Parts: sequence; structure tokens; C-alpha cells
Amino acid sequence: MPTVAQSQSSTETDWVSRFADEVIAESERRAPGKPVVVASGLSPSGPIHLGNLREVMTPHLVADEIRRRGHTVRHLISWDDYDRYRKVPNGVAGIDESWAEHIGKPLTSVPAPAGSAYPNWAEHFKAAMTESLAALGVEYDPISQTEQYLAGTYREQILHAMRHRADIDAILDRYRTKKDPAAGGKGGKKPQQKKVDEAELEAEAGSGAASEDDGSGGSAGYFPYKPYCGNCEKDLTTVTSYDDDTTELNYTCTACGFAETVRLSEFNRGKLVWKVDWPMRWAYEGVIFEPSGVDHSSPGSSFVVGGQIVREIFGGVQPIGPMYAFVGISGMAKMSSSKGGVPTPADALKIMEAPLLRWLYARRRPNQSFKIAFDQEIQRLYDEWDSLERKVADGTVLPADAAAYSRAVGTAAGELPRTPRPLPYRTLASVADITAGAEDQTLRILSELDPANPLNSLDEARPRLDRAENWITTQVPAEARTIVRDEPDKDLLGSLDDEGRESLRLLLEGLDTHWSLDGLTTLVYGVPKVLAGLEPDAKPTPELKTAQRSFFALLYRLLVSRDTGPRLPTLLLAVGADRVRRLLGA
Repeated sequence: MPTVAQSQSSTETDWVSRFADEVIAESERRAPGKPVVVASGLSPSGPIHLGNLREVMTPHLVADEIRRRGHTVRHLISWDDYDRYRKVPNGVAGIDESWAEHIGKPLTSVPAPAGSAYPNWAEHFKAAMTESLAALGVEYDPISQTEQYLAGTYREQILHAMRHRADIDAILDRYRTKKDPAAGGKGGKKPQQKKVDEAELEAEAGSGAASEDDGSGGSAGYFPYKPYCGNCEKDLTTVTSYDDDTTELNYTCTACGFAETVRLSEFNRGKLVWKVDWPMRWAYEGVIFEPSGVDHSSPGSSFVVGGQIVREIFGGVQPIGPMYAFVGISGMAKMSSSKGGVPTPADALKIMEAPLLRWLYARRRPNQSFKIAFDQEIQRLYDEWDSLERKVADGTVLPADAAAYSRAVGTAAGELPRTPRPLPYRTLASVADITAGAEDQTLRILSELDPANPLNSLDEARPRLDRAENWITTQVPAEARTIVRDEPDKDLLGSLDDEGRESLRLLLEGLDTHWSLDGLTTLVYGVPKVLAGLEPDAKPTPELKTAQRSFFALLYRLLVSRDTGPRLPTLLLAVGADRVRRLLGA
């Protein structure tokens, strides 16, 4: 297997190497001799989907490249489990609208879905992602923001932000939508920048913060800190006063009417609002590299505003932060763990091997969108992956493709588990479809694919075989599944003309001598050539292609009562020679 180092000659097309160069240089400038720090943030507010995975895979790939070069790296994953519970997600198993009573509480204070083995909402949704990251070979240092805040870890940063609340408010005010009388138009309103994002508005709502329209605070002014209520645990609180000298803070809860006076120098049940919290952590953790989604990278959004807050308030430097683009989904016929939402990494890892999923993120630059296939496209994707493996093996692979491949199949710590005999995914899926998972039948068929090198155990084809079986059973609609006929279609057989009967005779005559995947491929494509008086190696013509399609459709109708189905050579092997002869009228 080529190493990433062997592919460095193509760094102009290798985005991971380019970022690694930049991050190493920046880390030496900012913190010479210290570990390189990259970061990701994930909110366990519900199922963590494949788009969120890009938040992790982008810095992971860069961190892994830096490790391969011999540097010490810390990849921090902040679990934003002290964020407020915002809404009841649709369609998630084990919850109903009664969970709405917990809106406003920290995610770690919300009960887990019914039947969960985990103590709270955050831990329930963290668990699946943690398992997926382990399968993907992602090495990281987890940080629970609940633990950080409740332990008082950020106390000095919170007090500092409160002392500089007017300065923070002034920075946020630059991006709020303002009224501009000179702009004309109805009401004299003209958006100066994008409105502050939803998370910031929710965080500021009811806290005496400036409104999104005119930036004017309530009578108590702006506060970048949000207490959770000491009675109902919700963040529907309003800070009514704060004293910088004593750190005495008064708040009231609009949800339950509770009021309390606390000393912020001793109080830990609350957090900084998001646009202050994020840059505070950049400075506190010394983050050099952290990507952000498109929604965080536009004017007035968290990443842009955070760059000014980290510099002007906390005396830090904004991380190198590429914007990452949307990850789409191709198909998803039947939802699994993320019912009612978009699929998760755990869903993807049920139908594809970890190296393939890593490759999808490694081969595209962060600002390039791509799709993850849950439909028939996954077969083409696996064909492309297998073709890449062959090119790697014979040395014809392009350097950038070799780098992406190397990053997909392993990390600095070693290679990921792989299938010993990676048979074509589409073949495995077809066999799983026809045999309905019967292992004895599956082994018989797979061992006949290449009689000169037969498969001795299904374990040789795993885990790819298991992934293909999962795809067939969870993503392929019942009406698209293959059901082999029990009895011959006598009406169709009786209606055949001389050419149709001759085509079946030629096929059946050649079964024994062509009983392998390659042999049957030659046979089914060759029968129409013989009927047309052509040599076996004749080049295809439009007329020959038409004849082949008609022949294939006839075989499908006789075998599975449809005009299409799995690749015919695989189907014939799966059905078995004796049953093929019976169904084709021999």
C-alpha cells in the first residue's frame, strides 16, 4: 500500500497535505514545542447525522497526516451536551410530545428516549456516534461541556466576558439588522448584515440582550452569560443585575417565576452564549484548526463574529477554519436508527465498510459537496473503490488518488479491518437477495464464482458480505427484491419462436462448460452472437446489442418473472444449474 508520504508530489490536488503544512507552520508560530491542537464540536441534541460527521472527519484527516509526519496532535471533540434542549425531534423512536416539557434544560438533564440504556438524552445520542468514530479509526480527546461548566473550568473566562460585556455587545451589534432611515423604503429598514443566527437569538432571548433589529438592550443591558434556573433547570431566565466587583448576579426565571441571587465567582450552573462560548474555547484550548459549516461562515454568523471576539475579548487567535459543504444522501428507502431524520454514520456503516466511508470524506475537498449512496448507486461506488484498489496494486494510480486511498484504509496507528476476499459488492448483494441470507446456499454460489480459486468460508468475504446483506434487507424495497420462480412459465415457453427456443438450447448446452462467473458472462453474451452468425469475439453493433437485450429480458422473465434483475451470470449461479434447466424447459 502506498504511504501518504509517497503521494506528496501532488500536494496541489491533495487538500489534506496542504492543510497539514499550514497547520504545522501555524502551530510552530503560535505554540512552538507544544502538541498541535485541532478541534470539532458535536451537539447530541438528536441523531448525529452524516453531515455532522464532516465536522469530525475534516480535522481528523488533517490530524492523522500530521501524526504520520511524526508530530504530536490532540484532536479535541467537544460534546456540546450543556446546550439547551431546543425542540422535540420528529420521528425518533422512544419519545413523544411529552418531552416538550424539558425544552430549555441542558441536554444532560433531559431524560433519554424510552427504553434507552443511557442516563440522559445527551449520552443516548453520543453513544452511537462514539461507536461509529471507533469503527472509523478516529483518535480524539472527548470533552463534555457539561463537565467543564459544572466543574467551574471556565470560571475566569466567564468573569472576564462579563467584565467586557459592553465590548462583546458592540461586536455583536456590528452584525445585527439595523434600521437605516437614510435607506428609504417601507419603514426605512435596510439589512446591514445577516441577522444573528437562531442559536444566538435563542441564547440571548429573555436575558436583557439586544434585540435583533435595533441592538438596544433591556434596562439591565446585555449579558453574555445564561444561568440555568435553580428550580426548573431551564434557561428561560433573565439576568436583572450584575456587579463586577462582587460578581453578584440576580436573575429571574420566566418559566416558573423563580428568582435567585448568586455569586458568579462561585456559581457553575450556566454557560456563555454560543457566539461567546466558541471563541472562548478557541483561546482556552489553543485551537489551531477547526472547520465550520456553511451556516457558520457567512457574515454575522458564529465563526465570523467569533474571530473578532477571540481577538478583541480573549486575546486569542481564530483557528484556521475551512468552510465545509453539504453532504447529501442518495436514496434511503427505509430509515433505521434515525427514523424521521437523515441517516447517521451508524446507518452508513451497516451497509458499507469503514474504509469506503472514510474515502468519501477524504477524496473531496471540504468545500466540495458530495452524496453518500443508500440506493443502487452504492454498487457503482463500490465498483469505483475496487477499481482504485486494482490501480493501487498495479502502480497505475494517480498520486492524489493514492493519498486518498491510503487515508481511507488506515491511520497513523495502523490499517483498519478489511475483507480478505473483497468480492464485488453488487455480486454479494445479488446473492444475498436471491438466497435470503441462507449461508449454505451463499457459500455454494460464492465458491463457484471462481472455481480455480474457490471461497472456502464466508468469513473470507466478511465484513463486505454482511454490509451487502444489510443493504438488501434494509434499503431495497420489497417490490425490487428478486424472487426466483418455483415452476416454469409454460405459457411463455410455449409461445417462443424458433429463434427463442434455439437461444435457450444454446445456453443450456453451454452451462456445464461455462459454470463460473466469467464463463457464464461469456456464454450469455455469446448466445446472440452465435444466432447472428458472428464469431465469439465479435465487436458489439447496435443490432447485436438489441438482440442481447431481448435475450436477457427473456431469461429474466423465465427465471424471476420480470424484465430485469441481478446480473445474469450471478443470477444463474445463484439459481443453480439443475433449477435453471428446469425453469428454462429442459
